[in-house]
Amino acid sequence: MFITVEGIDGCGKSTQLRLLAAFLEQRGIEAVLTREPGGTKLGERVRQLLLTPTQDPMTQTAELLLYAAARAELVAKVIRPALARDKVVLCDRFSDSTVAYQVWGRGLDAAWVETVLLGATGGLKPDLTLLFDLPPELALKRSARTDRLEQEGVEFFTRVRNG
Repeated sequence: MFITVEGIDGCGKSTQLRLLAAFLEQRGIEAVLTREPGGTKLGERVRQLLLTPTQDPMTQTAELLLYAAARAELVAKVIRPALARDKVVLCDRFSDSTVAYQVWGRGLDAAWVETVLLGATGGLKPDLTLLFDLPPELALKRSARTDRLEQEGVEFFTRVRNG
């Protein structure tokens, strides 16, 4: 079973996924916990590129394609192999985040983003997606980090949340 958790930064996704993984493990169900971007060596390097604040702004296209590269690696090296071994895969973000952030937040063309997502995932879709909703003002206050995306501000996260 493939379960994803979605929501804006600071809404509690990571905390709840860790609790769910522990709950499943206590019941003898092996869970693979991963995140996007990340979950592989390449994915973690891409994560650092995407989230580290910089003086040189990243283009929206480069941002989308970096997320897609990290996702393709995660699907091929972690998610599909775990599912083939009948493991429960718990993923902090997946394709829905890309649509929310890149289409709604950044204004990229939805059809093009969907094409990129199809290439990155090979058509893999979650069996269950949980959406954690929190007003952007509260989510940004709760988040202790100040990464590149979190510097976008309330207006950006309101568009993402609406997506």
